[in-house]
Amino acid sequence: MPTQVVTVPCRADNYAFLVHNDDTGQTALIDAPEAAPIRAALDQRGWTLTDILITHHHDDHVEAVAALRGQGGRVIGAAADAHRLPALDLAVEAGGSFETAGHQAQVIDVSGHTIGHIAFYMPEIGHAFTADSLMALGCGRLFEGDGAMMWASMQRLAALPPETIICSGHEYTAANGAFALTIEPGNADLIARVKDVREKRAQNIPTVPSTLAAELATNPFLRPDAPEIRENLAMTGASDAEVFTEIRARKDAF
Repeated sequence: MPTQVVTVPCRADNYAFLVHNDDTGQTALIDAPEAAPIRAALDQRGWTLTDILITHHHDDHVEAVAALRGQGGRVIGAAADAHRLPALDLAVEAGGSFETAGHQAQVIDVSGHTIGHIAFYMPEIGHAFTADSLMALGCGRLFEGDGAMMWASMQRLAALPPETIICSGHEYTAANGAFALTIEPGNADLIARVKDVREKRAQNIPTVPSTLAAELATNPFLRPDAPEIRENLAMTGASDAEVFTEIRARKDAF
């Protein structure tokens, strides 16, 4: 394979991702939760870090930037959030793009969990790195934005090709699935996915990444238009944004 994407478990439940281009020898890291496992993954493969891409400012996504940037990688993050990110070598704008590991990376505004949170979509390899915006069977808690803002972010990601691989930032899938079943218990795809997630976690197998197609079929935060969800929430006449906001509020209390 000319490009390899590696999921790196970090901290208690975080994930970082390495994108390595075999042709150029470049390696990009998406988020830096913990230095030791990331270094181990690089060393095991004989890869040299060339870029560190940051999705948002929370400590569990930037903690290891200082320790890793000395290996020579550019640090890349959102210009709109630069005031609270580690020092950036390249500040990028939502809607723009740049090259990393020999591939174009498109910058998508996914504000909601935080203001200025960005996702990176690499169309040539069909991967989107969404961190704490769209997650496996869930979405990030709204620490800084509101429901309407996060719903707009979900729509931007939902517009990507359905075969896109969604690389999110945490192993929250089992808990997200348990909640999703309270919102749409009759969804056969969801029931099957939750069973698969349980089996994987029993074997300590990561459930991240997922596919956008799977999220569209099973993730309640992408399905506020689903009739069963609207009926269960008694919101048949509400807007998608209103239904999304109610789902998020229920998840917060779950």
